[in-house]
Amino acid sequence: MPVCRRHLINAPLNGAHLKSAPSCNKVPPNLPCTGHSLSMNRTRAFAGLSVIAALGAVLFLLWPPQNRVSETDAFAAPGLEPMTTSEALEDFWRLTPALLLVVYDAFGQTQENAIYDTLARVTDGEALEFLYLERVGAMAGGGLEEADQTIHEIKLLDSQIARDGATLSIMASWQVIGTVGHAEHLHVRGNTYSADLSVAPVDGAWRIIGFDLLEVNRDAAGETFLAPQTNG
Repeated sequence: MPVCRRHLINAPLNGAHLKSAPSCNKVPPNLPCTGHSLSMNRTRAFAGLSVIAALGAVLFLLWPPQNRVSETDAFAAPGLEPMTTSEALEDFWRLTPALLLVVYDAFGQTQENAIYDTLARVTDGEALEFLYLERVGAMAGGGLEEADQTIHEIKLLDSQIARDGATLSIMASWQVIGTVGHAEHLHVRGNTYSADLSVAPVDGAWRIIGFDLLEVNRDAAGETFLAPQTNG
């Protein structure tokens, strides 16, 4: 029976035996050749690692940018100082009304381009599409139906927030507050809304990327009240 050269370590070292021993490449299939097997295993292992590395690179490129932003990056917000993700999480009670106020401003526009462009300042993706198509629905006007009533502020009510990477998930309730004509001391309540919002940095600014309107309450709409007094 032929013997692999690598298996001659414990065999008698005579020339005839070495000369007649076949190389590993010529060993019949039923004879073990450990060196060749180890080489094949290493090749397969390296190939597997290469595939895993390639898949990791693809997933990194496809992963939404808002989920891999730096903790020190600050993003613009309408009427506010730029906020990092941690700051936005802490000050969501200011960020959320600031974004919604621009949404209502968009609903007050009359030209298609102006409506879309204004919405695009604070929304993106599915939220932009939904709000653009629904602008004449329940949110238009915020429940202020008189010609001399204009939206003054968005009052955030009971809300909850959670964070996933750089995306903020906000279960928000808010009420539209308006003014009546030139009477700065008199305010009027609009509708109260509830929605699930997703807010994330897109192109250097905080934007609403998910908007699911849950409820519109018109019970208090039209009620007037004195504006809170401010110091100074």
